[in-house]
Amino acid sequence: MRIAVIGGSGHIGSFLLPRLVRAGHEVLNLSRGGSRPYTDDPAWAEVRAVAVDRHAEDADGTFGARVAGLEADVVVDLICFTPASAVALVDALRGRTGHLLHCGSIWMHGPSSRIPLTEDDERHPVGEYGVGKDAIARLLQEETAAGGLPTTSLHPGHISGPGWAPITPLGNLDHGVWERLARGEEVLVPGTGSELLHHVHADDVAVAFQLALEQPAAAHGEVFHATAARAMTVRGLLEVAAGWFDREPVTRTVGWDEFRAATPTAFAEQSWDHLWRSQFASPAKAGRLLGFTPGEPDVAVREGVEWLRRHGDLQHLGAPPARDLV
Repeated sequence: MRIAVIGGSGHIGSFLLPRLVRAGHEVLNLSRGGSRPYTDDPAWAEVRAVAVDRHAEDADGTFGARVAGLEADVVVDLICFTPASAVALVDALRGRTGHLLHCGSIWMHGPSSRIPLTEDDERHPVGEYGVGKDAIARLLQEETAAGGLPTTSLHPGHISGPGWAPITPLGNLDHGVWERLARGEEVLVPGTGSELLHHVHADDVAVAFQLALEQPAAAHGEVFHATAARAMTVRGLLEVAAGWFDREPVTRTVGWDEFRAATPTAFAEQSWDHLWRSQFASPAKAGRLLGFTPGEPDVAVREGVEWLRRHGDLQHLGAPPARDLV
């Protein structure tokens, strides 16, 4: 198949595009071209680069026609964040493309009311991002149910792996959390420590997309969670992560007011956004219909932390030195 991937140089695309090339597909990568993929793979030599500015072309109403003009059998959209952008692409592809796959987020769900979350649970998203992803998933499913463009939306958890910073056990992007765990220093933990985080390896998400696009009969009109086999509690991930550095975690549970007073505002808000939701979105439906078998979340996080260490982003680990994590 000819497959056009919008935003193919990012977290998911860095793993997905080489997989598609090796599977024998013709692959086009639509991106601004300003960044390199997170993975080095000989398969990238066979990917056709198409320079586009999604934001600018959406604004002037030309993006959908540009994508439709590529005459792809499948379009994978990894960077759609608003219903208006999704509608414009669907309208342009209807009748011209066989399958549109959209990357959503488990934040299409609001704070958990039952665990694990399933795709069919009633959704109460919060925040602009979550509300947008929920709306896109609904409109795509309605489009296919009405006999229009065949679509599928896949919703990852906290994407992790080599190439970028993973969400820490506190639900934020503060590298200092890993450094304090490595040095055996105290880590302030807001809430109870029983809140859930649901990381997933970017390559597992890539596999989910590949399975869906290569099994259209099972995927058309569906919404899938693309998540790890299990979620982890804050307490559990703290213990596992400290163990990577041959440490036991030194923690102190505090209220949110004290945590916010001791934490830079951006990191404190990230922690609240993740821990308040406390999500575990089951991948069972993708397993049943697509044969999706994701790995464990701590493995994904561990690869991300090791990548940070190797690339000098964790500069104050202190003694004992962090050993190789992978």
